[in-house]
Amino acid sequence: MKTKCMLFALAVAFAGCSQEETILDGAAMAEAAAENSGSDIPRTPGGRPDLNGIWQVLMNANDNLEAAPPKAAYQLVPGDFVPVPAPEVVALGAAGAVPASFGVVEGGTIPYRPEALARRDENRENWLERDPEIKCFMPGVPRATYMPHPFQIFQSESAFFIAYSFAGSVRNIFLEDPGPPPLDSWMGQSYGYWEGDTFVVEVTGLDDRTWLDRAGNYHSYQLKVTERYDMIDDNVIMYSATMEDPEIYEDPWTIRMPLYRRLEEGYELPQFKCVEFVEELMYGQYRRGGEFERQLRQEMLQEQQDQQ
Repeated sequence: MKTKCMLFALAVAFAGCSQEETILDGAAMAEAAAENSGSDIPRTPGGRPDLNGIWQVLMNANDNLEAAPPKAAYQLVPGDFVPVPAPEVVALGAAGAVPASFGVVEGGTIPYRPEALARRDENRENWLERDPEIKCFMPGVPRATYMPHPFQIFQSESAFFIAYSFAGSVRNIFLEDPGPPPLDSWMGQSYGYWEGDTFVVEVTGLDDRTWLDRAGNYHSYQLKVTERYDMIDDNVIMYSATMEDPEIYEDPWTIRMPLYRRLEEGYELPQFKCVEFVEELMYGQYRRGGEFERQLRQEMLQEQQDQQ
């Protein structure tokens, strides 16, 4: 009976905490764990934390970086009483529903400029057409880290490389400052260096077509991402990323989450090269005998009739 009472009291106390307090408490616990990790973590021959391995985020930050309740679908349309799934996704039922998001943004919300926030809301309402993940475009940084797919870190004294399962994306992280990126790209240009036991990566030159999650959160070409990888024990890296983009955000803001090592025996990084899976979506209309060809023939016949 005493045990049940204690469990009930703990449940009540936890339920009384706000979402923001929970996030802050989790961040404080992560920082304390990193400070107390000491020499218990695996290290390279050169003494650096050994980040080699296959890692994965075990939360749905890719759905929404901010805390959010569950909803019926990513793409909704007005219903008789409440919004309902769009016709394109209604047949997915619960498989197409969106679970609640815990939230990984320090402070709770992304500090958008008012005009930029309106664009974010517009993105959210047009998710099917605009989210680059749907078309299998490379996800960019930091989104590649917390998609529901694993990634592998290859680290040596002279090189640092990350391979991602989704879309075959990769990042070669320069260990000497390469200067400004020559052009923008899906995964940007990464420059990494050590601050004590923390591996810091500065990412610039990111293509502004990438999103930060499925909720329409986005950035401009001016985005700079500063990642921090803190190994807190053998199988956990505390990951954080700070976003700076004066065109879109009023202030820099940070996300934080743990990365967990995949421990299955013999596990290898799976490849999810999804380009071929979206050919029908992107090019199906051009198939021989398809709608595009029929429409083109009608236009040609109409043009011939007009000439006669």
